[in-house]
Amino acid sequence: MHNGKFVFSQLLDFLDKDIFLRISNKYNGNRYVKFFTCWNQLAVLMFGQLSNRESLRDLALATQALSRKAFHLGFGKYATKSNLSKANNGRDYHIFEEFAYRVIAEARECRATDIFKLNGHVYAFDSTTIELCLNAFKWAVYRKNQRKGGIKVHTLYDIETSIPTFFHITEARVNDMRAMDAIPYEENSFYIFDRGYNDFKRLYAIESIGAYFVVRGKKNNDFRPMKWKRRFPPGSGILSDAIGYMDGQLTMGKYPDKIRRVIYWNEESKRKFIFFTNAFSEDDRLDISPVMVAELYHNRWQIELFFKWLKQHLKIKKFWGTSENAVRIQIYSAITAYCMMAIVQKKMRTQRPIYEMLQLVSVSLTETLPLGELFDKPNNNIINYYCPLNYKKESPTSCMPEVGLTFCI
Repeated sequence: MHNGKFVFSQLLDFLDKDIFLRISNKYNGNRYVKFFTCWNQLAVLMFGQLSNRESLRDLALATQALSRKAFHLGFGKYATKSNLSKANNGRDYHIFEEFAYRVIAEARECRATDIFKLNGHVYAFDSTTIELCLNAFKWAVYRKNQRKGGIKVHTLYDIETSIPTFFHITEARVNDMRAMDAIPYEENSFYIFDRGYNDFKRLYAIESIGAYFVVRGKKNNDFRPMKWKRRFPPGSGILSDAIGYMDGQLTMGKYPDKIRRVIYWNEESKRKFIFFTNAFSEDDRLDISPVMVAELYHNRWQIELFFKWLKQHLKIKKFWGTSENAVRIQIYSAITAYCMMAIVQKKMRTQRPIYEMLQLVSVSLTETLPLGELFDKPNNNIINYYCPLNYKKESPTSCMPEVGLTFCI
């Protein structure tokens, strides 16, 4: 029941404070702290993410402007620039990392669904690069010959729940394929990779644990077919579906078992795609068609949309600190904010996309408005209707929808 809480305080109620306190005590985050605890720090960081604060000074001034409301907002006391900077640089980022994974698990649980009916999760794995100034972020080496720094955020994305499940943050110079070693693979799950992950030794490791992969192949991948299908439904786009062995000098030793190659023609883009997978149509565990293989890779694009959305609507491009610890804390606070909004969306059964929810929240954080009233207002900006001149108002079903904006998260 709403008791006059601020919108921001109502959002924080969807996070388990007791779990966060146990994690912070585990890493001694509150040792020798008289005020501005780890929970206060998280609240300030979340406020900065949701209100789009541009810099550390901007965030500190915003909390000072709300000093009379600081306690009820969860800040404890307004944060000074020095205290916030000291906390971001000195407190162990593992506190915020472990809590972010707890929130991720809750978001996945409440948004669980089985779209593809494959008796396992479907993940996409990719990375996004965040460029940094090497003079300020000396630890984030990108190119030694240039004054350029950066980090890569390698992400495992659950396609069915639209929730990122695993993050591996490295320097930007680290090759993407090396990050495949850090993925926590699950048996019977599907892992979808782009062309940059053509490492058949690492792909064979996925096969060895009983998981599946779909990777986009290259034109120079040598393949020796042993069995293939010749007839496919018209309009399916499938050109070839063959089972055989890798025939290259290097790949034969890296992937000695049989593998499946699907060649697909995309009529819209007029392009041919080559996919390799260890999911066979005659497998006893599942029956996956070549069209499904192409469809799985097509859904890999969701992770690209997630990266674009994250950079546009949360603060992971401009950082509030220059140390590696501060950067990691800010990234994990952004992930926590995203997953928190995903939980709110599901538990409140709102039809608004997360983008619109963030837009509404960003201008209402200090309002004493119930969340249900904030999110359930009629939304007339997604689909607009127009009617012919001779249309009678008594028959609204004859209205024709115009092209509107849709946001897919």
